[in-house]
Amino acid sequence: MELNNVKDVLEQDVLIVGAGPSGLTLAIDLARRGVRARVVERGEALFPGSRGKGLQPRTQEVFDDLGVSHAVREAGGPYPPMLGWRDGQPLGTFQMIERTDPAPDRPYHEIWMLPQWRTVEILYARLRELGGGVEFGTELTGLEQDADGVTAQLAYADGSAGTARAAYLVAADGGRSTVRKRLGIGMTGETVDPTPTLIADAVIDGAALIDGAALIDGAGRGPGRGHWHVWQDAKGGAIALCPLPGTDQFQVAAQYDDPDPVPDTSPEAVRRLIADRTHLAASDVREVRWASMFTPRAAMADRFRADRIFLIGDAAHIHSPAGGQGLNTSVQDAYNLGWKLGQVLRHGADQALLDSYEAERLPIAAGVLGISTRIHRAHRAGDAEGRRRTSEVHQLGLSYREGPLAVDERNDGEERSQLGAGDRAPDAPCALPDGTPVRLFDALRGPHFTLLILGDAAPPAPDADFGGLAPTLGTAGCVRPIRAGGPSPDLLDPEGHLTTAYGSAPALFLIRPDGYVCWASVGARVGPLLTH
Repeated sequence: MELNNVKDVLEQDVLIVGAGPSGLTLAIDLARRGVRARVVERGEALFPGSRGKGLQPRTQEVFDDLGVSHAVREAGGPYPPMLGWRDGQPLGTFQMIERTDPAPDRPYHEIWMLPQWRTVEILYARLRELGGGVEFGTELTGLEQDADGVTAQLAYADGSAGTARAAYLVAADGGRSTVRKRLGIGMTGETVDPTPTLIADAVIDGAALIDGAALIDGAGRGPGRGHWHVWQDAKGGAIALCPLPGTDQFQVAAQYDDPDPVPDTSPEAVRRLIADRTHLAASDVREVRWASMFTPRAAMADRFRADRIFLIGDAAHIHSPAGGQGLNTSVQDAYNLGWKLGQVLRHGADQALLDSYEAERLPIAAGVLGISTRIHRAHRAGDAEGRRRTSEVHQLGLSYREGPLAVDERNDGEERSQLGAGDRAPDAPCALPDGTPVRLFDALRGPHFTLLILGDAAPPAPDADFGGLAPTLGTAGCVRPIRAGGPSPDLLDPEGHLTTAYGSAPALFLIRPDGYVCWASVGARVGPLLTH
């Protein structure tokens, strides 16, 4: 059915306001859990710009689990080296992205470039595959909540109005969130940089750009798409042209030295800007497909939850684009919240589980905001080392150890230095008993909990409470046991990668649906409490 034609009251489990990366990620996760979600989007179509173009390794793991990894890999590409320019001459290449080698514990080891418009297209296509959709041209104009749910007033593009009723509402409606404002939740933060930035997507004549490496080697003119071109000392402010993989476009990013002017985002003005600051002519810019401007800010909502309403993505935190953290943090907000809503709505988990969303994500967002701000200011100050994107931006090391869903029952004094409850569950190349190669992430993929049993550790009793977490998590019927090694194994560890990542047997790890360890123990220390 065409959701845009639905104008009457719909009873839903979750109403998602906003169809950006976070809203679509949440909708996909809920759809695969059988949770009824309705997605409304004020715009008439998906976001058209390339703005958030960097997918960090942790986000790539999330997309793998959600079934879009193949499409993301096909459409995107690695970040190219940077090439500096001055007075029409190349200054040489350099790396802004610190390159890391592949490792057994992480299937994705580098930032993957994909324009945001393509990311949301891929996510939207996946949502449609799962039977979901988006109501475009539908704006939230009011809301109220009670003990049983949330009622939202909606305005449609044709001038009509409607009402939606859901058990929960999730605001994924961006930095100017209508939902957040109507709830009266404040944003605390600062202006990272008083000068504005223009960002645009442009098609540039391939013969007009000189591939820097080719010119340095004396090979002459080339297509120029092998480098991220930068004019750091351009009059009026730095400008960069980044080739967007899988397209004929470049992302244009122009900073302004003067904080007063309001950048003109019209196509002709963007052409003039490129001509003024580079060796290209305005006529070399064949088309400007999208343009926008912003003043870099770092801000975070004072709360991420108000009873039955949750804030995710830019509605909860606003980042400088430096370091590529905003979109990625937004996706992981949704991934954190999705399984918790699913457990409460479909598996009888205690509603206290939903309290853990803010408890876990708010401190993570605060820390990531600090990274973005530091990198942005280092870039503006000309600090070449400080602006480098190191592995800290990959988000693989983010942990919920201090959160309410982390119980480590090992007391050998070494748990702080090894994989523990609250940490991301690492990957590992393994094998099936018949020798067929398989990765641990293949076993974790899906909306279930995974109980990883190492060696001959005694498995928990059917009514195990997992360190007191079982009532909150609603684990009954949702746990898939996987034994690695020991008697009758499901997986083998022929090269020892699993042991390197998880430690020696015997041991037990309960891994959440979002890929974090929530309970760690040894077989002898499991105490039964609840009956499934």
